[in-house]
Amino acid sequence: MVALQHDRGSAERSKTPLVWRTILTLNRGLVNLAGRLRVSGGIPHSLRGQPLLMAANHIGVFDAFVLMAACHRLGLAPRFMLAGGLLDAPIVGPVLRASGHLRVDRGSSRAAVAQFAQAAEALRTSTGPIIVYPEGRISHDPGLWPERGKTGVARLALKAGVPVVPISQWGAHEAVYWGTETVTGLADIVPLARSGLTSPLRRPTFRVHFGEPVDLSPFREGRPGDAVKAHAVIMRAITDGLVPLRADEPDAPRFFDPTRPTDGHSPWRPETRA
Repeated sequence: MVALQHDRGSAERSKTPLVWRTILTLNRGLVNLAGRLRVSGGIPHSLRGQPLLMAANHIGVFDAFVLMAACHRLGLAPRFMLAGGLLDAPIVGPVLRASGHLRVDRGSSRAAVAQFAQAAEALRTSTGPIIVYPEGRISHDPGLWPERGKTGVARLALKAGVPVVPISQWGAHEAVYWGTETVTGLADIVPLARSGLTSPLRRPTFRVHFGEPVDLSPFREGRPGDAVKAHAVIMRAITDGLVPLRADEPDAPRFFDPTRPTDGHSPWRPETRA
């Protein structure tokens, strides 16, 4: 089975743009330098090389790099669903567009609705996994449990008719501080840079778990209330996978990040939803 998975993973990577394959390879070295990567679970052989959404919790600015490395270890070449602002940015934007990432713009305008339909079609015809963050931002919950999030990922999965694999991760928040959303000077960069430089000395452990595909068969695209229910199923699956990853940190992270906002709330935290 392992050999078969890697064979199909190799075929998937061969269809991936060279620039993105190169970035994924370099990224794995970066993650290994920053900490220790531990991966559990996996992707069923039947879903490899097929359209697939992978929904992950968002715990820090470094966690995308950890997710990329975890997927690379499994022989996968994931792409991300990114906001238009990143894809339009100078220097970085052209590289991301050439790498084949999917675009989605927030908002309720007619243009945003049309782009959502385009994203669903692009997902439906993709040949590999697309990583999405249902929360839409790094969690502001004091305990760093997943926030409520939005139904966009569920709506996209239902519209495109593709399976969703939940990914739970823990530890990436220790690599780099949350920092600040707005950089106005050197003072905004120093804490972020300092935390990244000291990460290899602390050697945090990055834990990533790939769960079983969630069952969205009871729900239908466009049926009132189904997107909300499907979203709840996805978020609970992510949280269920997160519980054992942070069994010794059930309340608050041991690692204190003074820059991360803690004004949010998680309705998925196990004792909250009990």
